[in-house]
Parts: sequence; C-alpha cells; structure tokens
Amino acid sequence: MTDLLLWRLAYDVAEAHQPDETGRCRNLLCAAQQAPCEALRNAERAMELARGAGAVESRWPAPGAQSAAPAPPQRRSRADREAA
Repeated sequence: MTDLLLWRLAYDVAEAHQPDETGRCRNLLCAAQQAPCEALRNAERAMELARGAGAVESRWPAPGAQSAAPAPPQRRSRADREAA
C-alpha cells in the first residue's frame, strides 16, 4: 500500500455508492443512476492507484465517448505580459 489515506477515502466513497436491489446507485447524490455510477468507478480507480498500480484500466466502460481534457493555459513570462 503506497497511499493509505487515499485508499481509505476511496473505500468510503465506494461503499456509499454500491448498487441497490434494482441495480441503481443507492447514493442520493447520484439520483438513482445505473450502477456503476461515475463516483464508484472513480473510487475503484483511486483504490487501485493507492495500491501503487501505475496505469490502471477501469473495469467499467466509460459512459459514451469522452474527449480528452483541454490542456491547461500556459503561464506567460513577465516580458510577454508587459509586451501585450
């Protein structure tokens, strides 16, 4: 275990987002989404990462096609800011 705190937090989230008898997330924040909800998938990934796994494949497919997150804006140097 490389990150016990992360694992414990992720475990708590995973426990709170288990499916009910109908197969929907029982957590009120998920508004009865079909399990596994996004929070459960993220918690399971965090638990794997906390164990020290490098690149972790999710056991749940991503919902729909998701595009890559945009790159964060680059910091401009002081000279660039003054020139603008």
